[in-house]
Amino acid sequence: MFPEIIEIAGQTIYSYGVLIAIGAALGFYYTSHHAKKELGIDPDKIQTLAIMIILAAFIGGKFFYYLEEPGFYFNPPSNMLKNFRTGFVFYGSLLFVIPTAVWFFRKNKLPVLPMLDIIAITGTIVHFFGRLGCFAAGCCYGIPTDSALGVIFTHEASKAKPHHVALHPTQLYEATLILSIFLILNMFKRYQRFQGQLFLVYIALYALGRGVIEIFRGDIRRGFIIDDILSHSQLISLVMVGGVLYFYLRLSKKAPKLNKG
Repeated sequence: MFPEIIEIAGQTIYSYGVLIAIGAALGFYYTSHHAKKELGIDPDKIQTLAIMIILAAFIGGKFFYYLEEPGFYFNPPSNMLKNFRTGFVFYGSLLFVIPTAVWFFRKNKLPVLPMLDIIAITGTIVHFFGRLGCFAAGCCYGIPTDSALGVIFTHEASKAKPHHVALHPTQLYEATLILSIFLILNMFKRYQRFQGQLFLVYIALYALGRGVIEIFRGDIRRGFIIDDILSHSQLISLVMVGGVLYFYLRLSKKAPKLNKG
């Protein structure tokens, strides 16, 4: 809705970047606090982890974004520098962040599964503000709608297309989904039975919800595996749900059990 906040000395402050920064700051605080409280981990290690996660999220998000239109971005490669500060794919960030975080935990002899459980809730915090940023910028927009939920984007810098037409606010649908997952994880945490369970629940709930929200997405440049039936993101969602089922069954038998009320 409001992609640009203010221009100072010729530099534009974008709402997307500001909201991402707020989410990252809150996510860092949550991770540091709970890693120290629950696992006794030095906050300095979390600071290094945060830097690595930000880099992995940036690289993964941009790489998957380029894959949506490889003919343009890789021919010539200089096109990758166009709109460099915008245009990210969450699944790309997620698929790069997970192995980076696991590698960091193992390298620094940190408990992998308990840290992933903390990272799950951290992810919902950062992602929630990210989707608010998407709404402000107009990216990840929905298809036209006549329903009362429709939102009209009018700002000339908004990425939502077309302007002046009511669209499904899929950014807000997803923000609501992520906020719901945040609340569910915090409630479920009391009844968690094995380490890594929160992380798997997070991935499963998001993948299922994202698969449904994709039906209402209007930015078709993200691409389809089967035209108008199965998008790239829906395919990734299906793969991730399958992966969650495999690891859930495996960890429920082998991971350390937790005695909670």
